[in-house]
Amino acid sequence: MALLESVTTVAPTNCAVLIRGETGTGKEVIARAIHDASPRRQQRFVAINCAAIPAALLESELFGHERGAFTGAVTQRIGRFQAADRGTLFLDEIGELPIELQPKLLRALQEHEFERVGSSQTTRVDVRIVAATNQDLWRMVKEQKFRADLYYRLNVFPITVPPLRERMQDIRLLVAHFLRIFAEHQGKSIERVPEDVLTAVERYSWPGNIRELQNFIERSVIITRGAELQAPVAELTNIGKLIAGGRTLADADRAHIIATLRETNWVVGGQNGAATRLGVNRTTLIAKMRKLGIFRDAAKQCIGDLDSNGQAAVSWSYNSAF
Repeated sequence: MALLESVTTVAPTNCAVLIRGETGTGKEVIARAIHDASPRRQQRFVAINCAAIPAALLESELFGHERGAFTGAVTQRIGRFQAADRGTLFLDEIGELPIELQPKLLRALQEHEFERVGSSQTTRVDVRIVAATNQDLWRMVKEQKFRADLYYRLNVFPITVPPLRERMQDIRLLVAHFLRIFAEHQGKSIERVPEDVLTAVERYSWPGNIRELQNFIERSVIITRGAELQAPVAELTNIGKLIAGGRTLADADRAHIIATLRETNWVVGGQNGAATRLGVNRTTLIAKMRKLGIFRDAAKQCIGDLDSNGQAAVSWSYNSAF
């Protein structure tokens, strides 16, 4: 309720919003809700994931470039700022923005103007900024990894999205919502969710938050034959044992990613790859794998924890994903 009140309060204004929360909590959904409830709702909502674009290309993505500004720039291109003029620009994973690019972003936020890469002509825009992060930006400021002036400019109206484990009362509503969506997409008529499935879902801590629950329900709908949802609850039990055994949230994330990679035969990208199943961009998943140290030997160890029979075989190598 407090989250919805915050959205309702800030939506009619033009101030910057910083949405904080763990990965998969639905920060972009909140950003879109702010846009949809604002006077800018008839204009564009433009999103960019700062972690998914190489640092060398991010400035061009944000501000655009002129023809010949760099190798491969064969035409003029407008950036996300100009595309979002009179609308809302959503800067996801803002903590990944390179420190050398932060002054230009700060100027664009303060002065509402910028120059395309390779141009000296100033372009003015009217853009409402909503940023999101799963990192502690203030800690990054103290470590000189994020500019203090940019932090204060973004943090005008902070909103914290609680993890799913702190709002378990929403579980059944979310299950019903995702079940309806995926059953319709797959042309199935699924009328019931067994109580033991709901109990298992409610007992699991969901380290991947709403995104993990969404993917779990989608997989369940795929394997269901008949009118009653057939969910792989053993999967939740195995990962839940890892968490109960004293592992950190990062360990649980790592185990879930590797479990998903197993399902896709270690294919990361593509329509049926792990990134699609996890609901993230391929580059975001690769960055997460790097951060969590997911490579062949580590994967074998984690799979050994998940598979008590020790029969899991891994033919994928970390470097082959890049």
